[in-house]
Amino acid sequence: MLARLSTDNRTAFMSGVRDYSPMLMAILSWGLVTGIAMSKSVLTVPQALGMSVLVYAGSSQLAVLPLMAAKLPIWTVLLTASMINVRFAIFSAGLAPHFSYLPFRRRLLLGYFNGDVVYLLFQKKAFATGYVPGKEAYFWGMALSAWAAWQVSSIAGILLASVFPDDWGLALAGTLALVPLIVSAVVGRSVLAAVSVAGLVALVAIDLPYRLALPLAVLAAIGAGSVVDVIADRADLRRIRTARPAAGTADPTGRTGRTGRADLGKES
Repeated sequence: MLARLSTDNRTAFMSGVRDYSPMLMAILSWGLVTGIAMSKSVLTVPQALGMSVLVYAGSSQLAVLPLMAAKLPIWTVLLTASMINVRFAIFSAGLAPHFSYLPFRRRLLLGYFNGDVVYLLFQKKAFATGYVPGKEAYFWGMALSAWAAWQVSSIAGILLASVFPDDWGLALAGTLALVPLIVSAVVGRSVLAAVSVAGLVALVAIDLPYRLALPLAVLAAIGAGSVVDVIADRADLRRIRTARPAAGTADPTGRTGRTGRADLGKES
């Protein structure tokens, strides 16, 4: 596949692989935990393998397993998964300006391979919107690394669940590995406000059914970040207006700004 790419695209693809590599241990831990959980649930091995490949969303996979074990109506399972995965609609909206020129099927494929960490790292590169040489290849370098790591670890967890003790704390290890990435992404007041409000809302709403805490935290984060951005923009506008000299103010010679410029032109 790489041999068919241009030199720029090969370089961008490998750059995406390198940028994603620090996150591999976190993804491997989460995939392993999810695979073990699916194997020890009511799912058969073929069903667990199918969920790993087709769903490819660890949080929602873990969330629906207890519901399926309790034999709750299918609509509750789908609603819970939808509430957790609503963030991917926001990620898609963020990627749209970058890949809107691609065919619809190709954009659907990008959506399937997108993920939390992939999206965050992609946005940190601050690409210009529209077509940029190497931009799509960079995305694929990260996306395929993430997908391969997830599937390998998830399938290993499904097939080797009995080998791993329950008290290993792999879920905590995966979470801790993601913390440095989240902290490094907090740049600017609006992002800090969004993260703080999202964490608070998630804690307050943690006991709500259908994992509603997550979409509520997402919506609260968007609102908080937007409010801080608006306040900052208005403050900047006020400073600009204050610093700009008023038209027609007198200069040290006693002449107005406009008259002074006219007189200088005549003198020259």
